[in-house]
Amino acid sequence: MKKIILLFSLLFGVGNLLAQEQNKAISTGVPFLQVSADARASGMGDMGVATSADVYSQQWNAAKYPFSEDELGIALSYTPYMTSLSNDMALLNLNFFKKINERSTYAFSLRYFGLGETIFKQNEEDTGQVVKPNELSFDGSYSLKLSEKFAMAVTGRYIRSNLEIQEAVTNARAASSFAVDISGYYQAPETAFENFNGIWRAGFNVSNLGPKLKYNGDTGSENFLPANLKLGGGFDFIFDEDNRLGTSLEFNKLLVPSPQNNQTVAQYQDAGFLEGAFNSFTDAQDGFSEEVKEVTWALGFEYLYQKAFALRTGYFNESSEKGNRKFLTFGAGFQYKKVKFDFSYLSPATKIKSPLDNVIRFSLSFSIDKNNAAKIEEQEKTSN
Repeated sequence: MKKIILLFSLLFGVGNLLAQEQNKAISTGVPFLQVSADARASGMGDMGVATSADVYSQQWNAAKYPFSEDELGIALSYTPYMTSLSNDMALLNLNFFKKINERSTYAFSLRYFGLGETIFKQNEEDTGQVVKPNELSFDGSYSLKLSEKFAMAVTGRYIRSNLEIQEAVTNARAASSFAVDISGYYQAPETAFENFNGIWRAGFNVSNLGPKLKYNGDTGSENFLPANLKLGGGFDFIFDEDNRLGTSLEFNKLLVPSPQNNQTVAQYQDAGFLEGAFNSFTDAQDGFSEEVKEVTWALGFEYLYQKAFALRTGYFNESSEKGNRKFLTFGAGFQYKKVKFDFSYLSPATKIKSPLDNVIRFSLSFSIDKNNAAKIEEQEKTSN
């Protein structure tokens, strides 16, 4: 029964939100797109727009890929969800990227959010129907270095949300949409300072811009996608060949309309996604002060030893009027040959419960660097 309540709260979260005037938090459809899926980013306060490139850059900033030291990467991550409620809800993420040459890269990723099995009953005597609500997205990106220090990327994304139950809603069917990301990434060459070397980094990503989801094709069942603007920067302290400390700061703002007092669901959904994105900077009822509260920020640190062992920590902050998500994160990772294993842990900093409280997330990745890629190409030429 708890899962049924959860399911319908996800389906009609916007309506519930607008009914509560004191709650100024912003709700969207397919919120799983905003969940940090990889353990590296999760261990640094759920950030990644301006961190160094890795296999999971697709979610955070695909423009980072051309700066990767690897030629090819494959990765899989697993994120348990709401473990206090269920043991079969989880987010799975599969990533792949391949460099075309020194300037351009293509990548693909698949995200699947399963809400587990739910037994739906019409009454106590009903034997019940087993349903498996789920959501997924599949995307592909192309990134290009425009200079030695700056790259941009475009990502296309297909989104499918299959949450409604046929037995509960007549003619229920999955909702789907399409979205795009536009991102950029700057990475300066290594610079020598008095006691250490360093690398400056910066990035942005406008993500999930696309038409609203429509369940059953009804106008009243529309939900905005979680369109989002990410801005961030960072600096890597390179103390010697073995020791490096990465620091990053990131800001995020949803590009969807702010809920208004005495506003109906139909009125809220009336705006198009582009109109909503542009108006999201000026539509808060309390003006600029409330707009600032809609911005979340995160601070993260990553210590690397010989590029084989990592320790991470971070902090994420959201205004108490806009959701009040505040948490500390911790993580670690190690690499054996070309295989990397990462895990992270989230600890809440407020009494507000999070679906990811006290959850350990896992990531596994495999990569091929430039030297190994050259060897493989040479072997292929020889065999031909």
